[in-house]
Amino acid sequence: MEMWLNRSSTDGFILLGIFSHSLTDLVLFSAVTGVFTVALCGNGLLIFLIFTDPRLHTPMYFFLSQLSLMDLMLVCDIVPKMAVNFLSGTKFISFVGCGIQIGFFVSLVGSEGLLLGLMAYDRYVAISHPLHYPSLMNQRVCLQIAGSSWAFGILDGLIQMVAAMSLHYCGSRNVDHFFCEVPALLKRACEDTSLFDSLLFSCCVFMLLLPFSIIVASYSRILRAVLHMRSAQASRKALATCSSHLTAVSLFYGAAMFIYLRPRRYRAPSHDKT
Repeated sequence: MEMWLNRSSTDGFILLGIFSHSLTDLVLFSAVTGVFTVALCGNGLLIFLIFTDPRLHTPMYFFLSQLSLMDLMLVCDIVPKMAVNFLSGTKFISFVGCGIQIGFFVSLVGSEGLLLGLMAYDRYVAISHPLHYPSLMNQRVCLQIAGSSWAFGILDGLIQMVAAMSLHYCGSRNVDHFFCEVPALLKRACEDTSLFDSLLFSCCVFMLLLPFSIIVASYSRILRAVLHMRSAQASRKALATCSSHLTAVSLFYGAAMFIYLRPRRYRAPSHDKT
């Protein structure tokens, strides 16, 4: 850590970002700032309501509060620094600041992905075993699910942060991104990163495919249970309870797999920024 602090006094990176000072980009920046404000207020309000209203003290809303907390921390990890760089025109981030941003980003994305996957089990129990739901999804189980999601995400973040910050960077310090992300940072390394590339890909595969397999297994059982329901109204109600979760899963895993599981030859710098 002392070595990183010493390097931060002289080293750093220039985040090229995605905005210039043209009129179009000013409008886009204003839109991003507006979305950030809405996300900040919306997630903060949701967390407040869930923890203050006893009627919302259920497993589903507890998991939603954890997802909101992860989203809140994630946008605060990226957007404020991006806004400061854009408004000040410096675009500079210190070596330690870059490492911290990497650690938080990877940890939060990993935790959110795992929690989304494990929430499929909650939906499976609610639909397939409704009478045993209170005992199967008690407070202890909910805390274990949330805690394991946080733990694995933080472990993944620490591994990638330490590995990325242990590399030597030389030449241009311009990073073609709006925040410190490992794939963009590796392009500035002046040593062989093939081992790290393999580690990064393995972590991505594990953090994406493990929860995705839980989702597939859980929803296969849910579909089987729905098909055996005699009441059409009960079937529609069961599917309705899963629709919001399936939408969130599709958006999260679709984007994550497109960005991180494509072969390198099909990647373009502009894809990593979207």
